[in-house]
Amino acid sequence: MATIKDFHLAFPVKDLASARAFYTGIIGCPEGRSTDHYVDFDFYGHQIVAHLAPERPTSASDFDGSDVTIPHFGLNLDWEAFHDLLGRLKKGGVRFVKEPHVRLEGKVGEHVSMFIHDFSGNALEFKAFRNQDQIFSKELSEAPASSRA
Repeated sequence: MATIKDFHLAFPVKDLASARAFYTGIIGCPEGRSTDHYVDFDFYGHQIVAHLAPERPTSASDFDGSDVTIPHFGLNLDWEAFHDLLGRLKKGGVRFVKEPHVRLEGKVGEHVSMFIHDFSGNALEFKAFRNQDQIFSKELSEAPASSRA
């Protein structure tokens, strides 16, 4: 499959001022183009677009024994970037939907994850894999990651 540099995601927000306050003010995303109906943000090199729109319903799905808000979006960061962002979120007073925690501990795909909501209620997950080579692993074995070649 071809490697694409970045992705684009459009999502609804209640108002653009709170979107700017959250994405630029707390997360640190530079603002791109904007009108009175949308704002583009540089989300770690990816284009996300906050559009004024009515709220949409959410649901939950189980992953590793815990509910995960659907829909949600986010990024796989490296360990340092994850902890830098964690510090900004805490400093900004952001409430965690799911506090930073380790998922799939000791298994293929082990990663640290945290869930937050932006000021419009959109769910975001940020995570960092202990081994970046396992992000797309198809292995779902219960065996410890250290016992595999």
